[in-house]
Amino acid sequence: MPAGAPSDVITGLEVPWSIAFLPEGDALVTLRDRGEVLRISPTGTRTSLGRVPGVDSGGEGGLLGVAVSPTFATDATVHLYLTAADDNRIVRTTLGAGGFGPMTPVLTGIPKAGNHNGGRIAWGPDGFLYVGTGDAARTERSQDPRSLGGKILRISGDGKAAPGNPTEGSRVWSLGHRNVQGLAWGADGTMYASEFGQNTWDELNVITPGSNYGWPEVEGIERRDGFVAPIAQWSTDDASPSGIAVGADGAVYMAALRGASLWKIPVAGGQRTGSPVRLLENRYGRMRDVVRAPDGTLWVLSNNTFRGQPRPGDDRVVRVPIG
Repeated sequence: MPAGAPSDVITGLEVPWSIAFLPEGDALVTLRDRGEVLRISPTGTRTSLGRVPGVDSGGEGGLLGVAVSPTFATDATVHLYLTAADDNRIVRTTLGAGGFGPMTPVLTGIPKAGNHNGGRIAWGPDGFLYVGTGDAARTERSQDPRSLGGKILRISGDGKAAPGNPTEGSRVWSLGHRNVQGLAWGADGTMYASEFGQNTWDELNVITPGSNYGWPEVEGIERRDGFVAPIAQWSTDDASPSGIAVGADGAVYMAALRGASLWKIPVAGGQRTGSPVRLLENRYGRMRDVVRAPDGTLWVLSNNTFRGQPRPGDDRVVRVPIG
């Protein structure tokens, strides 16, 4: 449960989508429709780093995920996931005193559509970049190992298939996903991912290499040979999950859009150890992302300026202390 009162870090954001921390404690925040990246200090100072060229906003697409290199102190590298004219793609750039350098595409050809564009990217503890993609409104992609849609991908910083992937030369780490929205790891290395269901069940999954998570054959906790069931499920009204983070207490925290809440899921060793707990219900409206800050608090990103009902000051980053 929260150990103190939540407080605003910054307000007045327009359709924010993702947060990633720099080593010194500032955070990068993407604005989906504007195609812009902001640098936000822990005290709420805002600096625009400019608009990313080539962003084609529309529907659920635009400038989506951001990931800061685990070796940023020496390489200053940042990756961004964006919707372009013909696809979703990942670009690599560097961040210096003058802002971003040139944007170099490192992975193109991720299917795009008006919805189900995926977009979450995160560095794993193994030093490789993980990418959550959506089926881009064509369900057959999720079960097609040749398609980049409906997958979790594992790649190097230059976009190549990471060594040790289930199929040599393939970027696919897991398949059978509908629209992966959150990626996080526990202290023991367990990988978790949140996923939008269709009309019935949203999911929190434990991700293992080469596993098939069933979409479109199954949705939610349904035991069927060949498919891995989630460790938790919610009705789409209660969740519509987006970003996730593992807190200092070891629990998974999940931002919920339609559910307008922050869900806490107690876990240990890749197993759920108790019932999910609903936090901050309706206090900040729709929630798009949650990340663990260097000081152990959670930064939660609201998302009311797209499909929600904006409140004074929306959208915002909220700092949430946890016990």
